Amino acid sequence: MLTTEALKAKIRSVEDLQSVVKTMKALAAVQIRQYEKAVQALADYHQTIELGLQIVLKQQYFVEDCWINFNQTPHSFLEKSQIGVIVFGSDQGLCGQFNEQVASYTLSYFKQQSFSFNHLQIAAVGMRVFSALEAATGLSIEPLFSLPSSANGMTEKVQEVLLTIEEWQSQKQINTIFLFYNQSQSSATYKPCALQLLPLDQSKLKRLEQQPWKTEMMPLFTMDFQSLFSALTRQYLFVSLYRAFAESLASENASRLSSMQAAERNIQERLEDLNAEYRHQRQTSITEELLDIASGFEALTQSHSIPL
Repeated sequence: MLTTEALKAKIRSVEDLQSVVKTMKALAAVQIRQYEKAVQALADYHQTIELGLQIVLKQQYFVEDCWINFNQTPHSFLEKSQIGVIVFGSDQGLCGQFNEQVASYTLSYFKQQSFSFNHLQIAAVGMRVFSALEAATGLSIEPLFSLPSSANGMTEKVQEVLLTIEEWQSQKQINTIFLFYNQSQSSATYKPCALQLLPLDQSKLKRLEQQPWKTEMMPLFTMDFQSLFSALTRQYLFVSLYRAFAESLASENASRLSSMQAAERNIQERLEDLNAEYRHQRQTSITEELLDIASGFEALTQSHSIPL
């Protein structure tokens, strides 16, 4: 059984841990809001890009050949070519099963389609998910990207990923790219999702083409179709990657917030137990001291009452 001094030291240690957990909880809440705002800020930009694509695709006489590169379904690509996979995780721990969930979802996605892992070129965003993927597949996961410390650093990281995709296309002829990341559902929940980044989704392009324009006059363009379409495609890729970063980081902090809330409850329960044990120990110590005093007093009074 611990002494009262040992219990006091343990209580101070747990209170220090509680302070750290509260700080991490507050930081996670602030970070969630930061990345949620980044996702919201993309909405108007993303809509503008889609409107640009819609304008271009509605000019039928320009786009008769544009389906050549996009007329295969995802399944046909899975059967015929190597696939580039980019999985978003975390660099830091204390976020529950965040990395394990997205890694497991990625592997099960390709297992369901009976696609060999040897045909996957996997890149990891975050050291923690890198370790989870490497352990699960036995493959060499490369490259490894670090995560930005704030929303201001996401643009630079997106550019790094885009350069890697260009290298995959030019050096390894990898033209099918998938993104896997945790998507935020609320301030405290998330779920893994998959996005086919390349080739562009044919069904989505056709929906844009067939969608009615909101005004009577359709805007015209004078640029070369391929140049304009390529420029819009690059912006679409940028927005998709930026959104993946922001959604993943928001989800990471949501997971960390949930973990810290659970840790805070456990710490509070532990503190209550330690304080109760300390009070019990202190009361026992006081009682023993009082008994010692009473016994000494009784022995003293008895010795004085003995006749000489």
